[in-house]
Amino acid sequence: MDSPSILFVNRVFPPDKGATGRCVSDLAERMVAMGWRVTVVADGCGPSNAPPGVIVRRTGGESPSDERAASRDARLTTRGYLAAAVRLIQRALRLPRHDVVVTMTDPPLLACAGPLIAARHGAASIHWSQDVFPALLPVLGIRLPEPLMRMTERASVRALRRHDAVVAIGRCMAGRLAAGVGAERITVLPNWPDPRIRPVPRAENPFRLEHGLGNRFTVAYSGNMGLAHPMDAVLDAATLLARSDSAIEIVLIGEGRRRAAVAEAVERRGLANVRLLPLQPPDRLAESLSAADLHLATMDPRAEGLLVPSKVVGALAAGRPCLFLGPSGSDAAAMLEGCGQRLAPDDAAGLATAIRRYAQDPVLCAGHGARALAVASSWDAMAAARRFTALADTLRQTRLRGASVLPGRSLPHA
Repeated sequence: MDSPSILFVNRVFPPDKGATGRCVSDLAERMVAMGWRVTVVADGCGPSNAPPGVIVRRTGGESPSDERAASRDARLTTRGYLAAAVRLIQRALRLPRHDVVVTMTDPPLLACAGPLIAARHGAASIHWSQDVFPALLPVLGIRLPEPLMRMTERASVRALRRHDAVVAIGRCMAGRLAAGVGAERITVLPNWPDPRIRPVPRAENPFRLEHGLGNRFTVAYSGNMGLAHPMDAVLDAATLLARSDSAIEIVLIGEGRRRAAVAEAVERRGLANVRLLPLQPPDRLAESLSAADLHLATMDPRAEGLLVPSKVVGALAAGRPCLFLGPSGSDAAAMLEGCGQRLAPDDAAGLATAIRRYAQDPVLCAGHGARALAVASSWDAMAAARRFTALADTLRQTRLRGASVLPGRSLPHA
């Protein structure tokens, strides 16, 4: 009997930047080890860091644009995403058939093409929702005319209903999706920490030595500084700490559409206690995340249920407590019991107080760090792969028992 096969369709795949590509790679590697044939369709024409046994088919288009290009022109980003979606769909339709087709949310609204691709393959269809579009678009600064927004929302809901299953990365997201898709068809499967992240002892950390952090208490924000991640409270708290606790170092690591404004504010305010560093390469994540004694993550309250920030699980995997400035209903807030704290997104004074509390209490900081590592260790890439594989195999077996595999069918649920 042939091995079961699965096709993932996503704009990015390592070495492209983007957490969605890393998640696909982690899952694909483990599914191959479990006996699946795995193919990934990604955009661009560059090389792919594919795990052994994983086949990556590139579209041949331009390489996925970076955040700096996106920040220059939102309209160009929209056009670029649409062009990437067309390339991905065309490439996926031309491939030999697979048993299961998985679409993701990069580019946005790729879910609408999932049933079409699955019908061509005579396959079961899964949509893996990393973000909820089009609802997230206004939070990201992309505003569609109201009639177009309503039309796009209806098309998205119709498409999700035609998938055999929808995977949400948090309970908060599942709740949002359940308004249009039956809750019984939604599986909650949280994202896991990058397997390369591990605690690196403070005294032996090359990143701390390289950046001259010495013995100072270090607070880090590491990741995308995008429009869904407000930074005003972080900067205001840094201003308060500069006056009262100047020995506390705040390190902001990453890129994104807010980065230029953050850099300008740091310079204008003369914040000597803040430094900005570029996004770190994946193979240095363990060092850079472990270099901090405490981590920060932020999220626009309007994005509750539309995304789940990955910064939190990365911080916990490094064995560090985390302060989350975001809505209480987000799964990110729920992760921090005993290993951090949730604050209102605009609570600069509360943030400064919480940072001082950790800086002045090494025992508390170490205890919460140990709890953070235990939380992160309870859900890893292998556990996620087993859950995802079980879902995919159930759908595959159901389709084989309940319907003939006809690549030319017009719709998967007709």
